[in-house]
Amino acid sequence: MASSLDDDEILNDDYYSLLNVRREATQDELKAAYRRLCMLYHPDKHRDPELKRQAEQLFNLVHEAYEVLREPQARAIYDIYGKRGLDVDGWEVVERKRTPAEIREEYERLQKEREERRLQQRTNPKGTISVGIDATDVFDQYEEDYEDVGKGGVPHMEINKMHISQSIEAPLTTKDTAVLSGSLSTHNGNGGGTINLALRRVTSTKGWGEVELGAGDTHGPLLAMKIFRNLTPRFFVTGQCGLQLSSRGVRPGFTTMLARHLDKNTMGYLQWRWGVQSSMNTSIVRDTKSSHFTFAIQLGVPHIFMMMSYQYKFQDEDQTKIKGSVKSGFFGTVIEYGAERKISRHSVLGATVSVGVPQGVSLKIKLNRASQTYLFPIHLTDQLLPSAVFYATVGPLVFYLAIQQLIIRPYVRAQKEQDLEIKQESSASNIAKKKQEAESAIMLMQESVRRIIETEESKMGLIILNAWYGKFVTDNSRKHERAKVIDVSVPLQCLVKDSKLILTETTKSGLPGFYDPCVGEEKSLKVLYQFRGVMHQVLSGDTEPLRIPKQSHRIDADT
Repeated sequence: MASSLDDDEILNDDYYSLLNVRREATQDELKAAYRRLCMLYHPDKHRDPELKRQAEQLFNLVHEAYEVLREPQARAIYDIYGKRGLDVDGWEVVERKRTPAEIREEYERLQKEREERRLQQRTNPKGTISVGIDATDVFDQYEEDYEDVGKGGVPHMEINKMHISQSIEAPLTTKDTAVLSGSLSTHNGNGGGTINLALRRVTSTKGWGEVELGAGDTHGPLLAMKIFRNLTPRFFVTGQCGLQLSSRGVRPGFTTMLARHLDKNTMGYLQWRWGVQSSMNTSIVRDTKSSHFTFAIQLGVPHIFMMMSYQYKFQDEDQTKIKGSVKSGFFGTVIEYGAERKISRHSVLGATVSVGVPQGVSLKIKLNRASQTYLFPIHLTDQLLPSAVFYATVGPLVFYLAIQQLIIRPYVRAQKEQDLEIKQESSASNIAKKKQEAESAIMLMQESVRRIIETEESKMGLIILNAWYGKFVTDNSRKHERAKVIDVSVPLQCLVKDSKLILTETTKSGLPGFYDPCVGEEKSLKVLYQFRGVMHQVLSGDTEPLRIPKQSHRIDADT
């Protein structure tokens, strides 16, 4: 499916900003803005050959923007995908008489065809590496161990288990996919591995089927089939049956699950498993923007339990989550709590403390890096020791804060600066072109601005004294940074009409006479103006609408 343009691509040629109209502008508003700019940039108004050439270039830009926005079909494509959408191959097959909704559907169909052609190159690798650590000697101080510690001995820690799994996908056709997966495990010196091949076919928009073959030294050959089917838009079912060959003969198994949307955010599941370990499980899962809740009950041999978990999602840029759960059954009771946080663009770090009877206390560190998962389960003690719970809780927090301060933040800051530098270098030629266009526009505005100022002075109206656009350094801790601003006094004065200046919510870098002096950085517009003989000052964000005069921003004339 096609993806919308990112911000930088849109900002390069923002038609709404160029015409200074709202994104919801009517045809009358578009026409009024277009006529105003035509009067300013029409080539016939300039006799100087150089000014005439510059006016012709700017006039063509304005005309292009107006022609796109005045036509509903073209405007629909531009609103969704930006200027790139208008240049897509195959645009000629889109009939002009179609509605904007049909245009969007046709465009997405064309993009889907390109996506399917690129599908052959995808493998979608996924992997998990788990390293289990036995640290019980640190807390379970038996008498003989305690004597050794008193003599200067060091508590013994060992890696007692490891697990590695990896899978890749190979699209065969637009409907068929092969999945190859394998795993290796070892525990206390004993281990083995398995390898599986699955062939999945999408039968329709409502379902798919899969056949799986497997072999390994820990289990015998495996033959399994799995199906998925949407019965209604709110109800689906999955079924899986398999035959496992072992030293005890053929061991059949069957699993089926029914799932239903109870409401927009809630799912209900009912699962039945028959085989070596038969059981029935029912669960309710509620997932919202700020929380995730699960309640489950399982009846079976040997596992009978009840489980409840809750996760809260903070609405911050680091996507922080805290979670807690309790699970109780014939095996005992386990309480878990933990948190996870995004530490870089592709990495999420989490820690979970598990306290239970008779399991003891454990700590699990988890790192997700793109499609790879790294797990470090650390078993601290077989007993419920307050010291183990304390260190399992406080230790990861202190360690994270230290790593965050010493490693993660400097790394992320350096990465952002590097990305920004690359971005600015790649757009340098385009910015130079935009700067030249802005300078040309300002030259063409001079005569109009002179007349506007004369008119406004005669009625003590709105006079733009100074205006700057770009990045302002106001943080005292960043005084070493240099402000990156451009003077936009003339372009803003040119937009004054009837003693009012109105800017829409689009980016200001696309306004006539403007350009982006600091690509990828946060920008603002600072205006010092005079109205009714009194000076005022206003600071506006890049995409914030602005309407002046604003009496609340009055400042002393001597400032």
